[in-house]
Amino acid sequence: MAEGAPKNTLLRVWRGARRDQGRYDDFEVPFEDGMSVLDALRWIRGHLDSSLAIRYSCINANACKTCVALVNGEVEYTCIAKLTPDMITVEPLPKRPLIRDLVTDIVPEDEKL
Repeated sequence: MAEGAPKNTLLRVWRGARRDQGRYDDFEVPFEDGMSVLDALRWIRGHLDSSLAIRYSCINANACKTCVALVNGEVEYTCIAKLTPDMITVEPLPKRPLIRDLVTDIVPEDEKL
């Protein structure tokens, strides 16, 4: 790779509104040291696929911890999980009702109206 050439990485993102009919889409995204998985997901929404459903509110509402997902099989906050040059798989939480793509119902049962 030529010096100064942009670096990219691959995100494999689970898509769909039903777990039994979902699929993975692969996205090549720019990579810079220090980027988070959330940075990459937001880049995908802004540049490649505006239909990708993700949840985050730390940037706009100062309400943290809504961006939780499985990152390489581990429950992580995507805003904290670091992007790496290796492929990263992002999936919805497995034990929560799925809404669409990476968005799951995270409201505790006793707090629902």
